[in-house]
Amino acid sequence: MHGFTNRPNMITLTGFTFLVLSALLGYIYSPRLDTAPPRWVHLAHGLLLFLYQTFDAVDGKQARRTSSSSPLGELFDHGCDALACAFEALALGSTLMCGGWTFCFWVVAAVPFYLATWEHFFTNTLILPTINGPTEGLMLIYVSHLFTFLTGAEWWAQDFRKSLPIFGWIPLPFLSEIEIPLYVIVLILMIVGAVIPTVRSNVSNVQEVVEARKGSMALALAMILPFIALLAGVSIWCSLSPSSIMRNQPHLLVIGTGFNFGYLVGRMILAHLCDEPKGLKSGMFMSLVFLCFPIANALIAKINDGTPLVDELVLLVLYCAYTVGLYLHLAVSVVHEIKDALGIYCFRITRKEA
Repeated sequence: MHGFTNRPNMITLTGFTFLVLSALLGYIYSPRLDTAPPRWVHLAHGLLLFLYQTFDAVDGKQARRTSSSSPLGELFDHGCDALACAFEALALGSTLMCGGWTFCFWVVAAVPFYLATWEHFFTNTLILPTINGPTEGLMLIYVSHLFTFLTGAEWWAQDFRKSLPIFGWIPLPFLSEIEIPLYVIVLILMIVGAVIPTVRSNVSNVQEVVEARKGSMALALAMILPFIALLAGVSIWCSLSPSSIMRNQPHLLVIGTGFNFGYLVGRMILAHLCDEPKGLKSGMFMSLVFLCFPIANALIAKINDGTPLVDELVLLVLYCAYTVGLYLHLAVSVVHEIKDALGIYCFRITRKEA
């Protein structure tokens, strides 16, 4: 097929839909992500993630091949990748059968992604370690999906000493009476082995650039505040929730927060493309305003013998609608403005005149 008919952004969008389909399968067969879906679902998760990774790698090459690389393409690609953190976390939650812990796995994906975007804002380069999330990390995840096709999701949800009998021979006096699911061990290993080293590298690289430019590290760190506020706000809501939304509605919680995250990432990328001054972007807090309502509602429930003013499921649906709407408004507005200003279309390649 001719290169001009394979539009890079369409390749990106197609790859993203694979993850949406994967998350949908998880919801259909395990609505709360705490029951084992049919084993073929894990096989589908692995194949769909592999397709996403393949398409995500191809879109940039296609853009260079067709000489259609553009700021819009960068924004579109990273915007889809930001949302992909949420949808793949849901697919992984289905495979690990980890229920409410799925939100924690989303955090593990979101933290390095946000910090990498933040680092790129200051350094103008995306520095990935030798072993990184977009390649080896995703490979390990889809291998885990395929492995679960053979073992079943229960393997991850049972005590790690049952899943890995070798640890049963190691004396662990402080943990002998505590049953720890294997997925908790996996989460800890991901944090210690991947998230913490990556974050340290991000901060170190930004600090080096800021000091070289005689800038303010405080202003640089201020750009992380909206993301911290997002994590704090959702965590407070979950801890106060009278209906245990993290356990009972993991899909809505992760999707709503995922689009909230996508909005924050999109605003930062847009600020970078427009060469805005470094520092806190107050507009990023627009996506966080809604969180005040469910937190207040949960506090009222604490005072009112566990009865909230508004049903939390309604608030969760409204939260998702708000964040999805806000994200789409940003995306559509940017697409139209770039088209009008630069003549760059989102899903069409304009042939350059000779």
